[in-house]
Amino acid sequence: MYRFRITVVCLALLVSLSFTSSQLAQAGKFQHQLAQESTIEQVIRHCVLRVGMSTFVPWAMKDKTGKLIGFEIDVARRLAKDTGVKVEFIPTKWAGIIPALLTGKFDVIIGGMTIRPDRNLKVNFTIPYDYSGQTICAHRKLAAGFKCVADFNRPEVTVGARLGSTSVAAIKRYMPKARLRLFDEEPQLYQELLNGNLHAVVASLPTPAYQALKYPKRLFAITEPFTRELIGFAVRKGDPDTLNYFNNWIRLVTEEGWLKERHNYWFNSRDWQDRLQ
Repeated sequence: MYRFRITVVCLALLVSLSFTSSQLAQAGKFQHQLAQESTIEQVIRHCVLRVGMSTFVPWAMKDKTGKLIGFEIDVARRLAKDTGVKVEFIPTKWAGIIPALLTGKFDVIIGGMTIRPDRNLKVNFTIPYDYSGQTICAHRKLAAGFKCVADFNRPEVTVGARLGSTSVAAIKRYMPKARLRLFDEEPQLYQELLNGNLHAVVASLPTPAYQALKYPKRLFAITEPFTRELIGFAVRKGDPDTLNYFNNWIRLVTEEGWLKERHNYWFNSRDWQDRLQ
C-alpha cells in the first residue's frame, strides 16, 4: 500500500511538471510574438519611423523651401537617427490625428500633444518631454481694455480656437460665457482675428505672442499662460516595448540637455524667423 502511494505521488509530480513546462513554453512563445509585433520592431524592420504631426508655430512649420522645421521636427529626426532608421512625416488634421494613429496611418504622434485623461483612454502617452500652456492673442479694437482671462468671459465676446485642441477645454472652463468658434487650421483662426470677426484667439504658447508681434497695430497678447500642460508622444495601447523604448530615449536626451537646448532655440529665440516662408 505504501509503495502504491509513493508511485501515485510521483506520477502526480511528473504530470504537474509537464503541465508547468508546457505553460512556460506557451508564455515564452506569446511574449516573443508580442515583442515581434510591437511598433518599434516594425519600425526597425521597415527602416522608417512614421510620425503623425500637424503644423503649429514653432512646433512644426515649413521653411522657404517647403521643408518642415520646428521643435517637434527636431525631436522626431533625432529619435529616428538614434534608432538607426529614416523618418517620414505624415501631416494630419489635428481633429483626426488620434483616429489616424489607431488605424495605423503612422507609428507615433509627435505633435505637441497635451497629456489628458480623455485622450489617455484611447492612446498611451510617454513620460512628458516638454510643457505648454494656454495664452491669448486679442484684437486691439474689439478687446480694448481687456487685461486678463476674466475680461473675455462675457456673452458678447467671441473667442476662437483650433478644433480638437486643448484650447477648447480651457475656453469652456475659464470663459464659459463667451461664444466659441472652432477652426480646422491655425492660419484661418488668426485671419478671422485680423478681420475683426473674433475678439481673441486662445492657443498654446508661444504662437499668440508671435502673432501679436507680427501685427502690433492690430493685435496684442496676454502672454502669461493661464494653464500648464505636459506634452508626450502618443502611441497605440497594448505595446509596452515601444513605450519603454520611447520613455528611455526621452530620459537620455533630457539628461544630455539636448531637449532643453532645442526648446530654448525654438521657444525662447527668434533666430529661426528668417527661415520661414
